[in-house]
Amino acid sequence: MLEELQIPSGRAVAEILPRLVSVLEGRSDAVLPVPLGDERETARLRSALSPGTPISDEVALVVATSGTTGTPKGAMLSASALRASGNATHDRLGGPGSWLLALPAHHIAGMQVLLRSVLAGTEPVILDVSAGFDPAQLPAAAASMTGRRYTSLVPTQLIKALDDPEATDALASFDAVLLGGAAAPGPLCEKAAAAGITLVSTYGMSETAGGCIYDGVPLDGAQVRVDSGRVVLGGETVALGYRGMPEHPAFAVPGWFRTDDAGVLSGGVLAVHGRLDEAITTGGLTVVPQVVEAALATHPAVRECAVVGLPDERLGHRVVVAVVASSAVTLAELRTHVSATLDPTAAPRELYLVDALPVRGPGKLDRAALRGLLADLAPSV
Repeated sequence: MLEELQIPSGRAVAEILPRLVSVLEGRSDAVLPVPLGDERETARLRSALSPGTPISDEVALVVATSGTTGTPKGAMLSASALRASGNATHDRLGGPGSWLLALPAHHIAGMQVLLRSVLAGTEPVILDVSAGFDPAQLPAAAASMTGRRYTSLVPTQLIKALDDPEATDALASFDAVLLGGAAAPGPLCEKAAAAGITLVSTYGMSETAGGCIYDGVPLDGAQVRVDSGRVVLGGETVALGYRGMPEHPAFAVPGWFRTDDAGVLSGGVLAVHGRLDEAITTGGLTVVPQVVEAALATHPAVRECAVVGLPDERLGHRVVVAVVASSAVTLAELRTHVSATLDPTAAPRELYLVDALPVRGPGKLDRAALRGLLADLAPSV
């Protein structure tokens, strides 16, 4: 039977740890994490994933994807997959330690922080992020931790932390800061490294029990290949499939998950270039948003950015960019900057200055919401 597991916010999250012990040991009914207090999201998950109904005994955890469609899919993870993920993470990072939870625990990244704590036999330190991430909480949290210290963040959180000198120093005291959930701009990683932060870029998803590729290299027990430009992940941490979707093509080969990401494997190191379904066709040519974003991120005035395609009568779609700027910047400057390293086709034709980029799930850019937002805005000069 699939049981609903309500996840409270703040330090009350610790109340579910005894249940997670049972989940990891495989002696609990399968659980579906839902956010306590968020009735809208809970109702959405209940409708799509049907807690209170039978499920295979192999399943320990059903975790909802934060996918681009309105209907979430439920990745069915076994207890052995969860244990393999946690143990492989500790092996890669240098051994078990104390974990700081700074992400919502009903998503896979936050849930894995709790599960790794259970495996390590340590008590997690928990930040209350119900009202948003406050980097000012990091120094005291870090000071309360002993032994090896780890945490997991998304890029927007790291950007905020690097603006706070004390928070930056706190992160520099960690043995590893896992960064995932969204593509991390190169300049952001460089800034963190210059501040002494041991950053580990992770790649994975709900369907692989969270990150299974660290700094481009698979964890022990994980596998990766690239089929016709598409990233395919395999190994011990891969989900059993989607709840209620026994024939889903992403799991057509047992033990492997076909992602929607484009990538290149070179010398055993994976580079992910973006989602295949987010490519922009403009004037008959293809532009990958994440490649343009990586180029734009090296401009000193660009704090955050996102590239999307908007309908265009002549081109089919035109490339536009939304920028959270740290200083004044013009479209002409950004076009020149992009054209220095990429084909001019990739240079944005419109610039929208925004206060923040819309996100979904644990810090992932919501491109659909962004396109809707830009449709109501006038481009900046």
